[in-house]
Amino acid sequence: MFKSLLYIVGLCFSIIGLLPAKAHAQSRMATAPVDLVNPLMGTDSDFELSNGNTYPAIATPWGMNFWSPQTGKNGDGWMYAYSAKTIRGLKQTHQPSPWINDYGVFSLMPVVGAPKFKEEERKSYFSHKAEEVKPYYYSVYMADYDVLAEMAPTERANQMRFTFPEGENSWVVIDAFHKGSSIKVEGNKIIGYSSYNSGGVPENFKNYFIIEFDKDIQEVKVWDDEKSYDKSELSGEHVGALVRFKTSEKEQVTAKIASSFISHEQAALNLKREIGDDSFETTKENGRKAWETEFDRFQIKGGTEKERATFFSCLYRTMLFPRKFYEYNEANEVVHYSPYNGEVLPGYMFTDNGFWDTFRAVFPFFTVMYQELDAQIMQGLANTYKESGWLPEWASPGHRDCMIGSNSASLIADAYIKGIRGFDAEVLYEAMIKNTKGKGPLNSVGRFGAEYYNKLGYVPYDVDINENAARTLEYAYADFCIAQMGKEMGKSKKDYKLYMKRAQNYRNLYDQESGWMRGKNENGEFQSPFNPLKWGDAFTEGNSLHYTWSVFQDIQGLVGLMGGPEQFNAKLDEVFEMAPKFDNSYYGFTIHEIREMQIANMGNYAHGNQPIQHMIYLYNYAGQPWKAQARVRDVMNRMYTPYPDGYCGDEDNGQTSAWYVFSAMGFYPVAPGTPQYVIGSPLFEEVSLKLENGNTFTVKANDNKVENVYIQSATLNGNDWNKNFLNHEDLMKGGVLEFDMGAQPNKERGTQEESFPFSIHKQNGKVNPAL
Repeated sequence: MFKSLLYIVGLCFSIIGLLPAKAHAQSRMATAPVDLVNPLMGTDSDFELSNGNTYPAIATPWGMNFWSPQTGKNGDGWMYAYSAKTIRGLKQTHQPSPWINDYGVFSLMPVVGAPKFKEEERKSYFSHKAEEVKPYYYSVYMADYDVLAEMAPTERANQMRFTFPEGENSWVVIDAFHKGSSIKVEGNKIIGYSSYNSGGVPENFKNYFIIEFDKDIQEVKVWDDEKSYDKSELSGEHVGALVRFKTSEKEQVTAKIASSFISHEQAALNLKREIGDDSFETTKENGRKAWETEFDRFQIKGGTEKERATFFSCLYRTMLFPRKFYEYNEANEVVHYSPYNGEVLPGYMFTDNGFWDTFRAVFPFFTVMYQELDAQIMQGLANTYKESGWLPEWASPGHRDCMIGSNSASLIADAYIKGIRGFDAEVLYEAMIKNTKGKGPLNSVGRFGAEYYNKLGYVPYDVDINENAARTLEYAYADFCIAQMGKEMGKSKKDYKLYMKRAQNYRNLYDQESGWMRGKNENGEFQSPFNPLKWGDAFTEGNSLHYTWSVFQDIQGLVGLMGGPEQFNAKLDEVFEMAPKFDNSYYGFTIHEIREMQIANMGNYAHGNQPIQHMIYLYNYAGQPWKAQARVRDVMNRMYTPYPDGYCGDEDNGQTSAWYVFSAMGFYPVAPGTPQYVIGSPLFEEVSLKLENGNTFTVKANDNKVENVYIQSATLNGNDWNKNFLNHEDLMKGGVLEFDMGAQPNKERGTQEESFPFSIHKQNGKVNPAL
């Protein structure tokens, strides 16, 4: 009897024990996407090895200002390192990457006791165990001061809240940074400006800020690099302020903050409009809703919580850049301070973007999900051209001398060809044509080496123009994009033929002997000696094995040069299967991109850098789509996690994230400027996209287990779909793309020419009649 009773009691407890586990599993499944996002993804990075090179951007989508804890020294591009132990302040930031660095910076830092203002003295120990990081909210316990610091942003403003211990000496340090700053305290309000920048600004550049505290300030000091002063105003190379409060135990002091690139008056207007009388909790909740609104357009079923967290963390990154660099004046008109000519002008402006990275997937992502935003960005590009005479290629906030190419042509043409309007296409077409004729004020603006390219059909190796082969390949692709947009706009057939002819210039660099792209001298001879494993030199942050595939517009033409599909696929296989050997002699040391390739155990495939990220999908052009399916899933599974070491290289302005977002949905834009997406292997059971036109497009993957990476069959709206691509028009109409998945490849599906994605040349070498 006693044993039976024990058995019954034990059984009851066993059943009860199961219930919470099941309930917990259901709770995990129901976790809101915004709560799955980890803004710390990619922050475990440094100069030698990038796991993302990100910082926790506390922001609203595409906000004019981001906010972040600062662990690095003032001016250090690695402003937040996950491995750091101390925090120096909570900082307004506009930094797109550590390599480009920051501008318009200022920070706040709570201290208790003696009025410390120098960054080495004021910093406090912290722990990730006492840190909460959301896209819309950040909190951290400043251990040295027993202060909880919180912040919740809007597009152009922010609220900070400091929970102090009891005391007479509860201070907030305001640091307006070096390179010219000003501070003034008036009652409980502080106004100032920061001129800090890393280049790309006119002489009159300033970020004007205003800070309003909800508690009476008891004492004011201002400071410079040398000492503090008992006065309320100071300007100089590097100045700041100290304001003291008398606080009771756990008393909260709130600061409402806004800034403007136009004026203090505009900063005050931004503060009134975006925060006004709102409480901290209201601002926090509004920020959460802003992200929820965007994430709710992506309905995910299936996958693990880790995979969903990775997806939405990557999605968050695609919604940060380019940042809005415009404001609303008193008449509620869109205006902007021009980072090109220093004037305040009407219209949109966006910045903080390197198109060498983001033309590949970020901007094509906008053409699917954010067409209104994309049109505004195009308006901003037209304004950049009007204000500077050139299209931007790397803007932060104005033109910066970084990377190569004239890839603005890709995102402009892609938007126009996919039916996005609401911008001055004539102005942008004119700007694209101007780009083809020469170099702008910086090597990265316009086309460096255009005089050679237009005459010879390539940029020579021996004329002191760096990364010449990469420039040639990217110019050829840009020429294709110009041709496509010009044709759509009804421009002259003469121009169309010219740019389509130049779109074939990639052929001038293909070396039949080695089977790789190779630099070529002005006299027409290939440069020698040649090592396809040599990084840099004729190529950009990669080697010939990476750049050979940068023929987005004509993969079938490349297939033909390599001798046919069999040889082409073998070349693809070679990159993945060879040892990760490299030649770093051009740099004189092993740059982080090389090291990230080396440790990934994917041969010479370097997913951590952008030039090769489309390469996996190229099996779809040569009759072996199942290899793309397997390799895409392998990269998603191994190279991405929602953790501080979550990327396999630089997460540049959303590009590496956009690759994951697209790939997880099951398709990828190999050739922006064409209305197609190439199919891979969908990660989830179902993804539904709520499009701006009111339609819903759904990708279903039946029996999508971990091992079932291969597509067995597919239908589009109930009809058999044997193609290796998806048309933009079909996607925008809404509908259902449905896959049956399996553990073994179907080597019959997608192997015929009619299944292959767009190329200038078809498989048989003839020019595509659709052109």
